[in-house]
Amino acid sequence: MSADEMTGTTRPESAVPRTPSQARTRVEALLREWLMPARGGPDTKVVGDAVLVTSELVTNALRHGGGMTSFDVEMTDDGCRVSVGDRSDRLPELASPRDGSGRLRIGGHGWRVIRRLARSITITPEANGGKRVSVLISLA
Repeated sequence: MSADEMTGTTRPESAVPRTPSQARTRVEALLREWLMPARGGPDTKVVGDAVLVTSELVTNALRHGGGMTSFDVEMTDDGCRVSVGDRSDRLPELASPRDGSGRLRIGGHGWRVIRRLARSITITPEANGGKRVSVLISLA
């Protein structure tokens, strides 16, 4: 069930977050609302993982995908699904954690973090170009 279905609202297309911070805030609010009645409060690890994955997805769309074209977050029986659309047809790449001199790279770890924390990842081409990356974050 999406946040809009829970509240009975509709979203204009302009509701796509403009920054990772706006996306993180939306995901955290939905998780707190969803988990509060069902489990007596959100697990901070679950919220932290979902917020981190959201931040990385949005940052990747902005830095490497030509900008975000869509954003959605929904709660399912299996977890929290976050989907981010961007303008690029290029698939995410797993960068080496080390730079050319063998030292740990600063930055470039986002896709690795997403892959580590997501229960499942689906990448779907969009009809008018670009792609949509959807990840499921477990609530357990």
